[in-house]
Amino acid sequence: MRLTLDVFRDLGAAFIVALVFIYLMLVAYYQSFMMPVIVMGAIPMTLIGVFPGHWLLNTPFNATSMIGVIALAGVVVRNSLLLIDFIIDYRRQGYALEEAVLQAGAVRFRPILLTALAIMFGSAIMVTDPVFGGLAVSLIFGTFASTLLTLVVIPLLYFLWERRLEKQTQRI
Repeated sequence: MRLTLDVFRDLGAAFIVALVFIYLMLVAYYQSFMMPVIVMGAIPMTLIGVFPGHWLLNTPFNATSMIGVIALAGVVVRNSLLLIDFIIDYRRQGYALEEAVLQAGAVRFRPILLTALAIMFGSAIMVTDPVFGGLAVSLIFGTFASTLLTLVVIPLLYFLWERRLEKQTQRI
């Protein structure tokens, strides 16, 4: 039991360090402190799929499950990053905010979906493995939930944030 607690403590610390590094890299990339928060908003969405997936398949949440959660953080941030970058690119081309958000979602839908399906089908082979089954369940269900939610929630968060900035700019 002590070994398990030590492993989860260490993996939790690794997850926090990974989140901090992701945030710092995104701050450097966007030159903003708020934009990385929007991009990283997809990370908690993985948990919406991970824990019910473990429950549904009656698989214990173990150390490899936690490794899957850490791996998912990078994948879902990449998907969010692509969506936001396309929105910003469309805005630079002169699209209105609403149109840019819709176009970016439409253009990035297929690549994000294909990435998610590759992760899910590639991980499916490990589901029955006693050691890596938790990793597979985390990857499959976390990817499924976060992909569906990322395609809606992240553009919506960006839209609301950008619209708020526009209203503040108009007041000044």
